[in-house]
Amino acid sequence: MAKIRVLPETLSNKIAAGEVVERPASVVKELLENALDAGSTRIIIEVEKGGQSLIQVSDNGSGMGADDALLAIERHATSKISSVDDLFAIQTLGFRGEALPSIASVSLFSLVTRDSSADVGTQIIVEGGKVQSVSEAGAPQGTLVCVKQLFFNTPARKKFLKTVGTEMSHIAATVSRIALSHPDVQFRLVHNHKAVKSWPPASRHVDRIVEVLGKDVRSDLHAIQSNHNGLVVSGWIGSPAVTRRTPRGLYVFVNDRFVRDRTIRHGVFAGFAQRLVKGQFPVAVIFIRVPFDQVDVNVHPTKNEVRFVNPQRVHEAVKGAVAQTLYEMERVNWRSADSPQRPTSESTTAVAESPTTFTLPGIETRSAKKTQFSYSQTGFHRPVASSQQPLASGPIHRQPAAGSQGRQEPIFDNKGFSALRHVGQLHATYIVCESDAGLVLIDHHAAHERIVFEQLQRRADDQSAAAQKLVAPETLELNFREAEILAQMIPDLKTLGLEIEPFGKNSFAIKAVPGLLAGRNLKPMIIEIVEKAAETGYSPGLNEALDECRRVMACHVALRAHQALTAEQIRQLLAQLDECDHPSHCPHGRPTWIRWDLMTLEKLFKRVV
Repeated sequence: MAKIRVLPETLSNKIAAGEVVERPASVVKELLENALDAGSTRIIIEVEKGGQSLIQVSDNGSGMGADDALLAIERHATSKISSVDDLFAIQTLGFRGEALPSIASVSLFSLVTRDSSADVGTQIIVEGGKVQSVSEAGAPQGTLVCVKQLFFNTPARKKFLKTVGTEMSHIAATVSRIALSHPDVQFRLVHNHKAVKSWPPASRHVDRIVEVLGKDVRSDLHAIQSNHNGLVVSGWIGSPAVTRRTPRGLYVFVNDRFVRDRTIRHGVFAGFAQRLVKGQFPVAVIFIRVPFDQVDVNVHPTKNEVRFVNPQRVHEAVKGAVAQTLYEMERVNWRSADSPQRPTSESTTAVAESPTTFTLPGIETRSAKKTQFSYSQTGFHRPVASSQQPLASGPIHRQPAAGSQGRQEPIFDNKGFSALRHVGQLHATYIVCESDAGLVLIDHHAAHERIVFEQLQRRADDQSAAAQKLVAPETLELNFREAEILAQMIPDLKTLGLEIEPFGKNSFAIKAVPGLLAGRNLKPMIIEIVEKAAETGYSPGLNEALDECRRVMACHVALRAHQALTAEQIRQLLAQLDECDHPSHCPHGRPTWIRWDLMTLEKLFKRVV
């Protein structure tokens, strides 16, 4: 007797349904994608009992004739591909030809549709995968799909469904994601005959994003845009001040298809590097547009995953676009745009005009130069010098000032942190400063961490900055695992100025350190570096691993909280912050400063209504 046999069509359809239809939200997703592929501009989703009793999706798209409607419920029947070449250059949201027959095999299914060329529509009724009737029906142009009693004939699948509230939340999230990528389409979601949400057509994409994410994020959204030979990255990202505790605030779309892609997600996180503390996730809506033959969407039946021909190129494009926007966003102008400039104190003027000879512990003096800043409520940044390479998304273009004959003039004329007038310290931890626009508090530990971190980065780029030899090498003993890791790290640590050599079994000798660490207790710092590497994994030569080492070193070197500073030390710290490329956050992502403008203070004191 043969052991291999062909499965009945009803059973194979149920197997396919198990891949495509996980829960009611999966049905909604497939039906919405079909409606959008049909050119719909208005889609209504009606649901009862979280989709377990009813899911009905109606649209005003192109609709279908009778013959096409019958073919649509057959497996592997589709209008969206016709050849092998089409399979590897999908230009629609749906394409597999399995959605409708799979849904119909596990529900009481009906379809009413009419195209523009027909006088009447077509109605098809299917129960558990078997066609019950085909008839004419009066209907407007478009398609209405009704799915009742989902999983009525597969109780093993039905028992895995969650509560009505949970399933409805999944449906709402699915509709929200699709609405994000199609701002010109009207969506209306109804549950148990009550309107849950309605998204009218939006003339601006950002308006739809605000409708979905909430109006409280509008002022913190910033546009991103880059184009690299047909690879377009666009969208909006929230400032580092707007974060979530989970990645659910990150939406990624590839050619208008919502996807869960690690490459793009990692690119977003890399663009936010050193701006978020551990456990925080950014808010972002990212749209990637690539040539259709450069991405494979035929990876998973649910079409939530894609595969790129060149994932590294996509990663770098996303990282560069996000980093460039944050770079622009974090440039600061401490002066209020509508307030007159106040006279600068003598002490501040002295720091601005002549370099001081006093140096904070661990701070290397950098050549003085004029620096211009712009202000953002969420941060600030020093423009990249002309000798530096621009980020992947391209250089910042500025219009020449009138009468400059093409020469690019500075946009801003203040001196950044050096323009602040320090008032004193709060609890020997926060530097209290006054600007023309309000009050600024600076966390001196976080600020000093940033300064030291960037000096360590510059030291790696400037190989002429020699390490400082120790008069008597310090010995360090580790356990077996830690010793193995440190042995791998020795070449990379040398680029940071830490010269370490094996000293028998699990012992090591520290022979030289960067000047920043002179006189410091080295053993706890190196042990922490090794422990971090053991926790996160260490790959020699990776910049991320080296940056983690620099973060640990900077934290050990930086001024501590509750450490009183002199006025001269404060002025020096502010001047050194002006030299930083990313002064708004410490290397761990914490903010280095916060600010209250005068209007906010006056409201708090009831001076204005």
